[in-house]
Amino acid sequence: MRWLATLVALVCALPALAEEPLKFRVDPAWPKPLPNNWIMGQAAGVAVDAEDHVWVIQRPRTLTDDEKAASLDPPRTRCCVPAPPVLVFDQEGNLLKSWGGPGQGYDWPQNEHGIHIDHKGFVWLAGNGERDGQILKFTQDGRFVMQIGKSGPQTDSRDTTRLGKPANMQVDPETNELYVADGYYNHRVIVFDAETGAFKRMWGAYGEPPTDEAQGPYDPAAAPARQFRNPVHCVQVARDGLVYVCDRTNDRVQVFRRDGTFVKEFKVEPQTRANGSVWELALWPDEGQTYLMNADGANNEVRTLRREDGAVLGRFGRNGRMAGDFHWVHNLAVDSRGNVFTTEVDTGKRAQKFLLQGTMVLRKRTP
Repeated sequence: MRWLATLVALVCALPALAEEPLKFRVDPAWPKPLPNNWIMGQAAGVAVDAEDHVWVIQRPRTLTDDEKAASLDPPRTRCCVPAPPVLVFDQEGNLLKSWGGPGQGYDWPQNEHGIHIDHKGFVWLAGNGERDGQILKFTQDGRFVMQIGKSGPQTDSRDTTRLGKPANMQVDPETNELYVADGYYNHRVIVFDAETGAFKRMWGAYGEPPTDEAQGPYDPAAAPARQFRNPVHCVQVARDGLVYVCDRTNDRVQVFRRDGTFVKEFKVEPQTRANGSVWELALWPDEGQTYLMNADGANNEVRTLRREDGAVLGRFGRNGRMAGDFHWVHNLAVDSRGNVFTTEVDTGKRAQKFLLQGTMVLRKRTP
């Protein structure tokens, strides 16, 4: 019995085992084929609304002539024609609505990028084209509401009248402020009033004023860069007020308070050089938002990170073309049931659904 007591003592002294990672399984039948002979281009953003409908923004102009051959004059083949930029699906993969493109009163992006559905149901769109410096706000039926910034020549990270190829955005329900990851040209997080579009504040890496000084290629052996590299690719605001920023090609997540005060950072796959490892983050929908889901379009996988410290608890996906594989997984979103939706750019040009396996107590989504 003495040896048994010793064994128990040794076991108790060992470090606690890592948390059981979340597990997912691809749904190869999602979404269903598009109607109207439509085909999707690069899928550049995804969001989930209060009804768990899945919103995808895609780039019709990225389709090759071969892919959109039925739209040419004269048509070359029976299929296909470009789908509208905004596509909305239900949980079964049925297309519910579609809209988007140039219109009166706003500058549609040259290159569609992020999409966000806020707590009031408004749809926010960004673009990272050569002249894109604007964020657009619409109703869910595609009625234009407001534009922040403007299209035109790029300026710099000090300009508060426009953006610089913004990547993505999120409205904080607590304050009704719009946080923008800005972006592919600028090097900052910038905050606006979501109702009026008025500028509120901005910051760069470590909460310092943003600069546009050239930094050269990322070197994992070098000291941490004191400024964001391009692109500043995502921003997520947690319910506890912490703001998570994708510093994509620096392979890191930086964490701030709402006022831009730097809190901490953590590296993710820091040896990654090609396009960076932190392309997108999504907060897990439990009460404490325990995890961050991380899309990595360089390593082509999705990871479960512990929100507290960025520890990798699980991962799925690999570079490839089969269902469940990725080629440049660009964005992700999580519904109220814990299912993960991803979109792919470059030649990936698709959206996928990954079903959460097992049971977990999640927080009910509120409109």
